[in-house]
Amino acid sequence: MKVYIRSTDFTAQIPSSPGVYKYFDTEGSILYVGKAKNLKKRVSSYFVKKHLDAKTQVLVKKIHAIEVVVVDSEIDALLLENNLIKQYQPRYNILLKDDKTFPWLCIKNEPFPRLFSTRKKINDGSTYFGPYPKGRSMHVILNLIRELYPLRTCHLDLSDQAISAKKHKVCLEFHLKRCLGPCENIALKQAYTANIQDIEWILSGKTHSLIQLLKGKMQEAAEILEFEKAEIIKRNISAIHEYRSSSTIVNDGHFNIDVLTLVNKDHKWYFNYLWVREGHITFTYSDKIEPKLNETENELAPTLLQHLQGLYGSQEREIVSNLVLDDALGPYRFILPKIGPKAKIVEWSLKNIQLEIIQQLKTEIKPINPPKNQVTLALQEALGLKNNPIHIECFDNSNIQGTSAVAACVVFKHGVPSKKDYRHFNIKTVVGPDDFASMTEIVFRRYKRLLEEGGALPDLIIIDGGKGQLSAALQSIDRLNLRGKIAIMGLAKRLEEIYWPEQAHPMMLDKTSEAMKLVQHLRNEAHRFGISHHRNQRSANFIQSELEQIKGIGPATIAQLFQTFKTIGAIKSASIHQLETCVGAAKAKIIKDQQ
Repeated sequence: MKVYIRSTDFTAQIPSSPGVYKYFDTEGSILYVGKAKNLKKRVSSYFVKKHLDAKTQVLVKKIHAIEVVVVDSEIDALLLENNLIKQYQPRYNILLKDDKTFPWLCIKNEPFPRLFSTRKKINDGSTYFGPYPKGRSMHVILNLIRELYPLRTCHLDLSDQAISAKKHKVCLEFHLKRCLGPCENIALKQAYTANIQDIEWILSGKTHSLIQLLKGKMQEAAEILEFEKAEIIKRNISAIHEYRSSSTIVNDGHFNIDVLTLVNKDHKWYFNYLWVREGHITFTYSDKIEPKLNETENELAPTLLQHLQGLYGSQEREIVSNLVLDDALGPYRFILPKIGPKAKIVEWSLKNIQLEIIQQLKTEIKPINPPKNQVTLALQEALGLKNNPIHIECFDNSNIQGTSAVAACVVFKHGVPSKKDYRHFNIKTVVGPDDFASMTEIVFRRYKRLLEEGGALPDLIIIDGGKGQLSAALQSIDRLNLRGKIAIMGLAKRLEEIYWPEQAHPMMLDKTSEAMKLVQHLRNEAHRFGISHHRNQRSANFIQSELEQIKGIGPATIAQLFQTFKTIGAIKSASIHQLETCVGAAKAKIIKDQQ
């Protein structure tokens, strides 16, 4: 049914049923497509409410005619709206029309299937996994699989007839042990098929089940004395464990859920959508959308979710969220967890939204004269700190095989180095290469002295290291009764993971964000400053030990020599007369005789 808004009673012609409405301009082009539980109520709201959104005002002025389609249920309206937006690409629809071409991983439907990335889905019976908004995460999985399972990469015809006719020869990939060589051996089909099944489990997130299966195979191989095969399976299990640990968010459950969290900031909706499969995250995607004409979260959530699940291929209907939504919206049931592992997942998802907000803000136009503390404010928001970290201190240990153990503390104020406040520490109470004990010592010495002298405490402490170094530093923080008064975090070197006290799982910042760049600058500066002092210390110790090896030359003589000549080079080049003047004829002769 199509009505024209120029008639005085046009809203009376619109039914109160669920359905889809389309707005047309004077030329008959579709401006906007929307859905509603109550078409009359929804359409009328555009013309009786005072919209603050300028885009909405422009849209309403352009509406010439309205066409409504009545359907049986809200679910049908949701599906129809999605299809119409994809078909017509209306100008004023932002959500649902942008069908990005993210890459997929494809297991090709062919003899001895290949695994490769592609941006085109072809309906030829092949199996597709994805899409992957972040190409990096896709390549991590792809590289893992190729390390575990030797698959062919060639495009040869490997039908039974071609292999039996010996049309092909093994290539370099076979000799490099990256391929089993199925082009010459049809008998490999069963083993190859088993590998493909394992790969499908990995890509589906069923790594827990796969690990249990592999453990059974490893045990079987060991029982029949095939220890080499058992060792290969063991390495595969370890690699899968390492892959799982990088994305594990819950350890006390192997459930499968979809998570959708939304945050409204500055009249924009930021969202994070992720999958949890068997207790670990297999997919996550964050972005920003603008609400459609004062849309509520109850209207936005099912529409957004239907779009995301359709785009990424999920079938889950029970959805975990951070919002109090209607229990049943469309085909979905939304859950707001209060405690337990699902609540932890929601917390983790919200942290990703905060990262997305920071990333989106980077792309916006920056002021000509940015605030002095803009970078520290970005760090505050990214880390969720209570206060702006104007004053930050970072600690790092440095030793080589336990010798000349030193530590460094660098200080940043307003996001820039304050080199006059840098401090070196010679480790006094620790014997041997014990980074944890050394960290405990220097943190205690640093803040004990500041408390005694009435110095200013930092807003944030960064410990160069993971959980172990952070726990060691916290021992001193607790001794000084500073827990809760200063924010403290650990920065692991390998993956740039951020650890907080009493949090089991690390936090990840966007590597390109200003906040992460500031943290890396602090860590690198502490490392540089510590290494510089460490080298000087080792050099001094080496020089002193070289002189101490000369019989008849004691500490007092060594000190006198350095007071006069300053360097070991000057001592060695000094004449016998100069040495006699400094330490006497007898000791001068001893020194010269040892050169």
